[in-house]
Amino acid sequence: MNEAIVLALVFSALLFLGVPIAFAIGASAFFALLVSLDPAAASTVLAQRMATGIDSFALLAIPFFILAGNLMNRGGIAVRLIALAKVMVGRLPGGLACVNVLANMLFGSISGSSVAAAAANGGVMTPLMVKEGYGREYAAAVNIASATTGLLIPPSNVMVVYSLASGGVSIAALFIAGYIPGILLGLSLMAVAAVIAQKRGYATAPSLPFREAAGIALAAVPSLMLLVLVMGGIIVGWFTPTEASAIAVVYTFVLAVFVYREVKWVELPRVFADAAETTAIVLVLVGASMGMSWVMASANIPQTVSAGLIALTQNKYLLLLIITFILLVVGTFMDMTPAVLIFTPIFLPVVAKFGMDPIHFGLVLIFNLCIGLCTPPVGSVLFVGCGVSQTTIARVWRPLMPFFVIMLVVLLLVTFIPALSLWLPKLLGY
Repeated sequence: MNEAIVLALVFSALLFLGVPIAFAIGASAFFALLVSLDPAAASTVLAQRMATGIDSFALLAIPFFILAGNLMNRGGIAVRLIALAKVMVGRLPGGLACVNVLANMLFGSISGSSVAAAAANGGVMTPLMVKEGYGREYAAAVNIASATTGLLIPPSNVMVVYSLASGGVSIAALFIAGYIPGILLGLSLMAVAAVIAQKRGYATAPSLPFREAAGIALAAVPSLMLLVLVMGGIIVGWFTPTEASAIAVVYTFVLAVFVYREVKWVELPRVFADAAETTAIVLVLVGASMGMSWVMASANIPQTVSAGLIALTQNKYLLLLIITFILLVVGTFMDMTPAVLIFTPIFLPVVAKFGMDPIHFGLVLIFNLCIGLCTPPVGSVLFVGCGVSQTTIARVWRPLMPFFVIMLVVLLLVTFIPALSLWLPKLLGY
């Protein structure tokens, strides 16, 4: 119990002081170990646990997907996907708003990064929407809310992290399970965007001649083929998700450098350096979080929380509402990767006792934390979305509220209707 108190106090104090999350996690774990170990032993144990935590074949998928995302972000893929989305949904009410949502669904799922989607699509779509008479804050709100869909629609780095934290839940099954919740969220955001745009009289996109529309669709086919290659290969068993991530790098390299020719050879060192920097940040977070998870396990914190929640209620649905509320609060203060690594070992045993499938819980956990990415004070997608749209959080907050409401509605549907997450994996034999 002493370890738990020290862990909570030090971690809270460091977060309040603005210490970077990885250092706050590592330092709090170290001080908790000092309760029962001397400094030298505590340092050794924590270093060992951090090294062990990132010694995983599945985690190799993260640097590869990050590199593939960087190549896509600079390779002109976002522009082509936006053009395709405009052809597909531009004629709907509030056409450009729906285009923004669909473009984020496509680019986010291909890149696996909500921040990259918000930056790439927001930088292109916001000026277009403002030019057509849409409010700047409304355009930013649409972009911010829809950028999170890429974390639910595979391939998704955070699903790889959840697989590690949960003790080996199938990454392929998680990828497949994300399709229906992610698409449902995207369609729901489109519906809200269309209703608001229609009430305000925002214009739809003009129709295009068939030849021009066909040309745009053909130009986007090579980008869309990445999804077919990666997910198709995983589903039919040609390669593992980790191997698929390496194939994604090769494919995007060829696409960006030789097909679209948007990335020059002289730019490649910068692309690789940016990917290495992002990977280092993610893996430091993973290592520190795994060290904290081990400290929590040794202090019996998961068991204590589990017993407390079960003692509080035996009603499965009330328990899920309590966990959802906790995760929504956590998501506003903590980045997604450490939150998944820290809270999966705490809550997964609780929901497992009530018969909840770990794949289903993984989608619920990720969905909860996706909403946190759009909220202050730590919402990375919120900050990036406001930055590329040249607006402020104070101004964008009100236009975001209708999208938050529909995100919460879809979250509850995914939470209480397991088939939305489990039907497709079961259909494909996972």
